[in-house]
Amino acid sequence: MRKLAGVSAPFVVVLALTTTGCSLGANDAVDTLDEPPVTYTDAEEDFGNEENEPEEDVTEEQADESEAGEETGEETGSTDETTPDEAAESLNQRELYLIDSNGLVVPQTLTLPKTDSVMKQALEYLVEGGPINDILPNGFRAVLPAGTEVDIDHLKEEKLAIVNFSSEFNDYNRADEKQIFEAVTWTLTQFPDVEEVKVEVNGYELDKMPQSEKPLVGNLSRADGINVDTSEVVDFTNSTDITLYFLGANDEDTYYVPVTKRVENVDNELEAAINELIDGPSLMTNLLTEMSGDVELLNEPKLQNGEVVLDFNEAIQSANEGSAIPTSVLESLALTLTEQGGIEKVSIQVNGEAGVNEAGIEVEEVTRPELVNAKPL
Repeated sequence: MRKLAGVSAPFVVVLALTTTGCSLGANDAVDTLDEPPVTYTDAEEDFGNEENEPEEDVTEEQADESEAGEETGEETGSTDETTPDEAAESLNQRELYLIDSNGLVVPQTLTLPKTDSVMKQALEYLVEGGPINDILPNGFRAVLPAGTEVDIDHLKEEKLAIVNFSSEFNDYNRADEKQIFEAVTWTLTQFPDVEEVKVEVNGYELDKMPQSEKPLVGNLSRADGINVDTSEVVDFTNSTDITLYFLGANDEDTYYVPVTKRVENVDNELEAAINELIDGPSLMTNLLTEMSGDVELLNEPKLQNGEVVLDFNEAIQSANEGSAIPTSVLESLALTLTEQGGIEKVSIQVNGEAGVNEAGIEVEEVTRPELVNAKPL
C-alpha cells in the first residue's frame, strides 16, 4: 500500500462551534498537490421538482419537459441582458465517470449547460471527441467510442434507465470494456430515480459484452462495483464487496477514487470497510492514503438513525498537525461509509472525545458531498 502525508482536501462538516473550511500545509513530498474539490448542490435544483414530473413511465425528454418550461420561463424575453444569477441558472453540475491515467474509473464533477435531457446529456459527455473535449480534465479521457449516439428511456417507477447506443458503441477498445460499463452505470445512477441500467445497441438489449462476449445477466447497478479489486480473495463464496475511497493524483491535482474490494469473512461490514481503509490501497492501483497503518478502532462502530459513531485511537490524527484529523481521512471515511445503505453521516471520536479538524475545531459529524471531485464554476 502507499501512504501519503500532507494532502489536503475540502470537506463539509458540522462543527461544535461553527462551520469553516481549512487546508493542511503539505510536506516536502507532496507540497505541489492541490486539494480535491468537493461541491454540494441542491438536489431539487439538479434533478427538478418531483411535483412537475409525470407519474407514468415516459422517456427522459418527456419527464423533463415541464422542468424545462419552468427554467426557460416567460421572463426570458423581458430583457436583452443576462445577469450573473441567470447565467448560473443556465448551468448544472454532473458527475461524469471518466478514465484516469492509471486506467481507473473516476467521478469528475463538471459544469454542463442546462438541458431538457439531463441523463442523455451526461452520457453524451462521455463520448470521445464530443462536447467533453472542451472541459476534459488533465490526465483523463472519455470512455465511449467517437461518434456514439445515445437515446435513453427512463422508467421512473422501476428506477430503471434504458440506454440505447448506436452501432459505434461496439467499436470500443476491448481493454476498456469493464471500465465503459462501470462508467455508464455510475454516471446514470447518480440520479436519484435511477438504481439500475439496461444497455441496448440499435434497439437490441445486450446479453453479452460486444468485445469479450462475457455474459450480461440482468440489469447493471452500483452493486456490481467499480474498479473491482479481487487480488486478495481466495474464497469468492464467503466474501463481500465493499466500495472504498482512496486518493488518486495527476501532477498537482488529487481526487477521490472509488475502489470495490472483495473482502473475505466479513461479520461487520462497517468495521470491515474501516479496516480496509486502514490497510490502504493495493500497490497495483497507484492510489494513496493519509491514514496511518497504526490507526485502530477502540469500539465497535455504532449505527443509529442514519449516523455511525466511530471511536479511534490517536493514530488517526496527523503527525504534522498534532491533534488534527487530516481532511482527506475525514472525507474518505464519509464517502466510504455512506456508500452503504442507511448511513447519512459519520461522527468521529478520538479516545471517546470529539475529533478535531485541521482548523483546531471539534468536528461533530461529517456528511457525504452531493457531488464528488467538483471543479470550480
